[in-house]
Order: sequence, then C-alpha cells, then structure tokens
Amino acid sequence: MATASVSFKSREDHRKQLELEEARKAGLAPAEVDEDGKEINPHIPQYMSSAPWYLNAERPSLKHQRKWKSDPNYTKSWYDRGAKIFHADKYRKGACENCGAMTHDKRSCVERPRKLGAKWTSKSIAPDEKIETFELDYDGKRDRWNGYDAASYKLVVQRYEARDEARSKYLKEQQLKKLEEKNNGENTEVGVSDDEDIDDDLKIDEAKVDESKQMDFAKVEKRVRTTGGGSTGTVRNLRIREDTAKYLLNLDVNSAHYDPKTRSMREDPLPDLDPNEKFYVGDNMNRVSGQALEFKQLNIHAWEAFDKGHDVHMQAAPSQAELLYKNFKINKEKLKSQTKESILEKYGNAAAEEVLPRELLLGQSEKVVEYDRAGRIIKGQESSIPKSKYEEDVFINNHTSVWGSWWKDHQWGYKCCQQTVRNSYCTGAAGIEAAEAAADLMKANIARKEAAEEAPAPTEEKRLATWGAEVCDDLVLDEKKLAEALQKEDLRKREERDERKRKYNVNWNDEVTPEDMEAYRMKRIHDDDPMKDFLH
Repeated sequence: MATASVSFKSREDHRKQLELEEARKAGLAPAEVDEDGKEINPHIPQYMSSAPWYLNAERPSLKHQRKWKSDPNYTKSWYDRGAKIFHADKYRKGACENCGAMTHDKRSCVERPRKLGAKWTSKSIAPDEKIETFELDYDGKRDRWNGYDAASYKLVVQRYEARDEARSKYLKEQQLKKLEEKNNGENTEVGVSDDEDIDDDLKIDEAKVDESKQMDFAKVEKRVRTTGGGSTGTVRNLRIREDTAKYLLNLDVNSAHYDPKTRSMREDPLPDLDPNEKFYVGDNMNRVSGQALEFKQLNIHAWEAFDKGHDVHMQAAPSQAELLYKNFKINKEKLKSQTKESILEKYGNAAAEEVLPRELLLGQSEKVVEYDRAGRIIKGQESSIPKSKYEEDVFINNHTSVWGSWWKDHQWGYKCCQQTVRNSYCTGAAGIEAAEAAADLMKANIARKEAAEEAPAPTEEKRLATWGAEVCDDLVLDEKKLAEALQKEDLRKREERDERKRKYNVNWNDEVTPEDMEAYRMKRIHDDDPMKDFLH
C-alpha cells in the first residue's frame, strides 16, 4: 500500500491498517486512490509505493515512480540533408572565398577548389546551407536509425524488381529463339540430344529459389531417438547398414573401448591384423591426418613461440597465431631454398648434369684382355682407373706413399716410413728401425720402473735423541733413574700451574742427564697433537 509519510501509530491503528491491506488485496475493500484519482494496485510492495521523505507527499501516490522531472527541449528530428536557404547573386563579405556561401569558410569548403574563387569572379555563387542545432536526449544520441528515411528503401526494392524482370525477359527471349530455330530446321547438327532443351525449359531463376533448397545448403539430418526424447543436430559417424559395426569387429572384452553415446572407438580394434586388410583402424587416425594434424602443428608452434617471448595465444587470438604460423612456414621454405641454392652453387648438381652412358656406369665394354696365372696382361690393354676431380698420388717431403696409407694404434700415418705426424719428412727404413728401437727401450724402462715400485727398498729406522741429535748406539737409559726423572717432571709442572706449592728455599741443579731429557720429551705437549686437551 502507498503511504504518504511515516508517522507514529498505536498498536490498534497498526492492526487495523494491516487488516485493511489484507482486505484490499482480497478484493473486499476498494483500492486506494492517488492524487490524480487513479487506483493504486494493493499488491505493489511498500518499498515501491512509499514515497521518499524529501518529497513531502501529503497523499498516497505513485508519482515518484514516474518521470516527474520536467524534460528539456529534447527533439527527435534530424538534419534536413541538402537543404538550401538563400542563393546570392554576387559575393558577400565574410563568405567562403571558394564557393561564395556564407555558412562556412574556405578551409571548411567541400566543393572542388576553383582556380579563381568566387571572391574574385563573383560567378557560380553556391547557395547557403541550412544549419540546424538539435539537443538530443540519451536515446536520441544512440539511435542508429535516427534521421533514416524509410521511403529511400523503395529504391532498393525497385532496383531488385527491375533486375528480376530483365532476367525473366531474357530467359523468355532465349526460349523463343530456340523454338524458332527448331521449327525452321536450322539446327541440323547430329548427336544433339533433347536434354539441352529440357534443361532450358526447366531453368529456374536462382534469385527466386529458396535459399534452403539451393545446393542442399543448411540441410540438417535429425535423429529422434535420444535420451530426452527430442531431436539433435546433424548425425555423425553414419554407416551403411551392410557394413560391420565397430563394436562387432573384435568381441574380446579387453579390446578397444566403444562409446555408444558418441559412436566412437578411439583405439584400433584389430591391432594384429595386416594393415592392407583392415578398413577401420580407430578414430585416433583422424587426429594424425588431414586438418587435425595441421591444427596440432599450429598449436605446437604457438606454444614454442610463446616460450620464446612472442605474445601469441592460440585461444585468445587464433587469427594472429595462424598468420604467424603461415609467415613462419613461408620464411622456413625461403630459407631452405636459399640454403639449397647456395649448396648447388658451391658444389654443383650432379643430378641435373648429363647422364653417363650405360657402358661407363656398369663398367662394360667391347675390349678383350687376357691375363696369365700370375695376373700379367698377355693380350689387350689394361683398363685405366678413373680418377676423381681431387688430386691423387701427390707425394710430399720425399714420401713414397700418401697420408692415410698407414694405420696403427688408432692413428693414421705414412706407410713408407710409418710416421704418424703429418707433413713430416720421410726417413725410410732407417726411421722405422729407429722407431722400433725407441719403442723397445721405452717398454724396457716402463717394466723396470714397475718392478722397482713393486719391491720398495727397506729403510733403516734411526733413533733420534730428545735434543735432536742421533742417539748413539752405546746409549743406555736406566729405568729407575727414568722413573725418578718422570716424577720430577710431574712435580715441576704442578708447581708451574700452582705457584703456591713452590717452596722458598729451592735447590737448583743445572746438570741434565739423558734420563731427564727423555722424561721431558715424554711429558712435553705438542701443539699439533689432537689429544693435547685431554692429557691433564
């Protein structure tokens, strides 16, 4: 219900208001009337029927839902194309210097630039254009057909009707002309059948034929037996009823899977059968043949181009990707042809040259040559060995054989001197003997060295005294004095750690015995000893 303003109501008034609304919705009470005397639909929600507080509505109304603001001077008219308002006889000051119209200047003139403008000749003054200014509303600015004259479409209809009439008239004239030639007996050629006449009689104007009947275009074969009971689009994978179905080619349960919904079998049902005897190899064959293979290569090229930094995406810009792939193939073929031409220009083309005679190719001739048991020629002439275009049997540096005639220990060399250094001077048999002697000597040295390493010479261990000199052979340490010297050394080290145990009256003996030196050596701490921190 439309309410004018929100005011405080008691509980009883609110209950009565709800009962009245229910009665109006049920049709038991008359509907509420607005300011204009029109009834308000009681089923309109309150958020639509209640007016905003700032309108200060005194009575219930739906005026706030309508376009209550006053419209400006909007118009739906359009420019009067080609309209003229005044045609002057002579040039006027401030007019266009080219055509003489007052409604534009020389820079805005759309007429052909004259050699001498109307300002100087005062001839052929153009009339003034009709200039109009419209204030269009939101829809008027975006109206595509604003200003369109529907009467102008009659010209299009008339042009097509005239073309159809001329075509039908021409066909009738051709038929009458053929009938006259047939009646007069002018057409005496033998073998001409009546099919041409029948075709001419049955010729129908293509413009009048329905588009759905031309060339069987837009032909849709429908399949009615579907899950939903309706019809689908064009049927795929149709087969002749005499052919064997895909799922009957191999009845093994573990063979290729057949999908009855799409009638597809991707794998080969008979992989072990001879390919020449199979007429169906699976639907996967379609993916590697025809346009499917080209599309796959296009996708791969787009991925590789994207990885290399090109802004190419097959799904976002398919035309750009296809054009890039086409340019890539053209450039690839061009580069391949350039490489081929450069190779042919450098090395020549033996296939394009003259074909050698059969006798030279197979090595057959009419010459007769006889040999003895030793292989010497008795009768005839020895056949010459053909040579290539490269230099052969060129001996350098006094060699009698070419490089590569000797092979030993994975190295090439000269057979005459058995040298493996290229461009070296030939030493002959003496060089071979020297090389063999050097090799034997090297083997003997290696064997001697290996024998020396296997049996190392025994080294004599020398006893060193504590003060650095070698121990004399006749030096003998007293075990009892050594034990006493060790005790003295321990006492001395304890006094060094704790000076409180040192006595005031100390008798110092400067005599050092070998036992004292041995005790000092045994108790001394080495800096590089890894266990020095655990001695005390």
